[in-house]
Amino acid sequence: MNVPANLKYTKDHEWVLVEGDTATIGITDFAQSELGDIVFVDINTVGDNVAKEAVFGTVEAVKTVSDLFMPLSGEVLEMNSGVETNPETVNKDPYGAGWMIKVKLSNTAEVASLLSADDYKKLIGA
Repeated sequence: MNVPANLKYTKDHEWVLVEGDTATIGITDFAQSELGDIVFVDINTVGDNVAKEAVFGTVEAVKTVSDLFMPLSGEVLEMNSGVETNPETVNKDPYGAGWMIKVKLSNTAEVASLLSADDYKKLIGA
């Protein structure tokens, strides 16, 4: 299971790359493997301020639909249009081309509440 050390993680299986007051967010390799073939990504929160742990979108796989939970409070600046037109990219490259959203953080102190790669590995038993 791929768990890059430079990222932060949530118990809900989102990953976060923090760069200053901006964060890029996606779902983990573990999450995409558990979901199976992803067929649709629905994110309609661009321009919205979304609170930590609120739902910012959904991912639909062949057998299930899963909510996407905001790891950090902030304004959704951008959605990755590539996963909208080619949702299978999330399965192929969850930490690269399969990112979901970019967010302008409203409270950078929340970053401290995220899991390290080692803590996330323990959570998923890797």
